[in-house]
Amino acid sequence: MNRLSRRLARQLGIQILLLIGTLAAAELILRIVDLRELRVGLRVGDAIVHRFHPELGWYPAANTVVERKSLIRTVTVATNSLGLRDIEHDQVARPTVLVLGDSFVWGEDVEADERFAEIIRKQFPGLRIVNAGVSGYGTDQEFLLLQRLWDRFKPDVVVLIFCTENDRTDNTSNIIVGGYYKPYVIEMPDGQWRMAGQPVPMSRHVYFRENPVVRNSWLARAAVAGYIRFRHPRIMVPDPTEHLVAMMRDFVAERRAKFFVGIQRSLGEPLANFLETQNIPYVSFDGAEQYHGGGDHWTPAGHRTVAERLRPLLAESALPATH
Repeated sequence: MNRLSRRLARQLGIQILLLIGTLAAAELILRIVDLRELRVGLRVGDAIVHRFHPELGWYPAANTVVERKSLIRTVTVATNSLGLRDIEHDQVARPTVLVLGDSFVWGEDVEADERFAEIIRKQFPGLRIVNAGVSGYGTDQEFLLLQRLWDRFKPDVVVLIFCTENDRTDNTSNIIVGGYYKPYVIEMPDGQWRMAGQPVPMSRHVYFRENPVVRNSWLARAAVAGYIRFRHPRIMVPDPTEHLVAMMRDFVAERRAKFFVGIQRSLGEPLANFLETQNIPYVSFDGAEQYHGGGDHWTPAGHRTVAERLRPLLAESALPATH
């Protein structure tokens, strides 16, 4: 090797060492700064309970039992063969009530038997009560889940629990807080509404958990997060909440079932006025006790209040098992 070659090799080696040192320093800095956006395993959709779903965004893993710790308390989360945090339902024909909603229905920070759906199940033993709540879902995802579960249960009554805290915000975007992608609805030029954003892009968290290089390198996480943000930017649409509720009502009515709505907090919520004008039966849960912090979900006492206020709607629904 002549002198020129040795000089070029030495310069190349120096450049490689500088590059490695720069990357190592960047990795160290990112670890020290500990940016929330680069952390693995945020609660909604985390790998312990949920999995990426190209149609729904995320969905609970089936047949899973874990201890889940939050800022409030540690509870046991068990899912059935359908991925629902619910009992395993048999195929015996009986009047069925399907309950849809987000973490308030799923039961964040409460044990399964403390939730309002289980309380109602004990009060109406002749009814099949299906808890189809999924943490983080917007009304659009709940509508999709209703369609997926319909043939399995063919419910006589569908109860939608509307979360005043964030459902409207979730319905207006393709991304929820935390950076998880979801489907959304848009109005077409002909006035029809259709689902958009499918297949749902994988969020950065999916790569953080499933790719070993990305999981173990904060620098790789930063690169992936930047790419995902550039490749799949946030999309905002006009609030479609009332249209979604009407679409859900129509879907249920076409199948000769009944549709009720429960509103987490009706004070100042325009959905209540819409339900009244549309003659959709509803009940509000104003005053139901909530935890302070960690999402402000219902306490066990709050769930008992919710069950108490839902009971008259079910009793008046003309289901045989309620009489």
